Amino acid sequence: MSNPKYQKKNPIELKREERQKNKAKKQQRRVKQERKPRRRDWIDYADGGEDEIEHFERIMPANENDRRREVEDLMKREPESEHPDDAMPLVDMPHPRVVEVSSGMCRVDVEGDVLLCTVRGSLKAEETGYTNVLTVGDHVIVTDKGDDTGLVEEVLPRRNIIARPDPSGMPVQQLIAANLDQLLIVAAWRNPQIWFELVDRYLITAERNHIKPIICVNKVDLADDENEVNDALKPYRDMGYDVVLTSAATGAGIKTLRLHLHNKVSVVAGLSGVGKSSLLSAVQPGFQLKTGDVNEERGQGRHTTTQSSMMPFGSGGYVVDTPGIREFGLAGLQPNDLLAYYPDVLAFAMRCKFTDCTHTHEPDCAVRAAVGTGALSATRYHSYTNILASLE
Repeated sequence: MSNPKYQKKNPIELKREERQKNKAKKQQRRVKQERKPRRRDWIDYADGGEDEIEHFERIMPANENDRRREVEDLMKREPESEHPDDAMPLVDMPHPRVVEVSSGMCRVDVEGDVLLCTVRGSLKAEETGYTNVLTVGDHVIVTDKGDDTGLVEEVLPRRNIIARPDPSGMPVQQLIAANLDQLLIVAAWRNPQIWFELVDRYLITAERNHIKPIICVNKVDLADDENEVNDALKPYRDMGYDVVLTSAATGAGIKTLRLHLHNKVSVVAGLSGVGKSSLLSAVQPGFQLKTGDVNEERGQGRHTTTQSSMMPFGSGGYVVDTPGIREFGLAGLQPNDLLAYYPDVLAFAMRCKFTDCTHTHEPDCAVRAAVGTGALSATRYHSYTNILASLE
């Protein structure tokens, strides 16, 4: 009698067993496919595959999907305005502005009220590249201490600045003013004689610091010939600079200057004696430029003279008076970069024989040739060479 273990199975039974096994395998695969993977941590994989990130698996509790969906829906909704009839959104009020600075103290304009402020001790000028931590025009955060006094807590980022080399010769600069709209360059046609090199230095300052320059030539009533004045200033007009001819004595150009200063923060620069004070007093009667002491009130003493002062001018404008400055704006300027601030000279420099021509002595210099023919202003050329020599 044969062993049942080695008996051959009926082909029909074998076929049935094979179908059952295949059916079981299909069911097993279906279960695996329908099983949802556990939710990983909330990570955005848009920039790369999951394989690049080490996962820390987190199981989401019941109803977590619903809760997150509600939060996301709330975030997408527009905030309801407390004033639905207002067409414009609410905006923050302007930050307080420093209008006068002295040693360790300053005056700050807070929406029309001026506070005498000390400066928080943690505000240091070290490692800033400047000798002073504050300058006029700075926007600041102030704590009102009452009795018209306050504490400057923080200096906000500056939009632009003007500065000059430190008089001590150290490799730092002294801040003159900040957050300016325009630089009003005031020169006199006579008494003192107009100094075009200084005008050009101020123009370079404005260009380097992204401040709009305005050239104002005062005392034009002293000119022998008005055409002489216009001819001398034609190169500046041709380059697109605003040029205003004024006379505080006769009132010429005062209305035009007033329009330029309206609702702007303007820094005024020019030699002593050019008539800055009388000129601005003509624009706004009673206005007086002055550099005075910051007086600490209530008998606590008197402080050193401010380097710059900032005064309200017109409706919403300010005027900053500066000390006499020749060098500001040129600190760090390299000789090779100077030509970029002389577009009239640069136009001819492109035709020079030598690419490294300094336009002072080289042969076949198109710049000097243009000066010789009158195509380039001799005044502008001499200004360029003088400033170039001072940089070298």
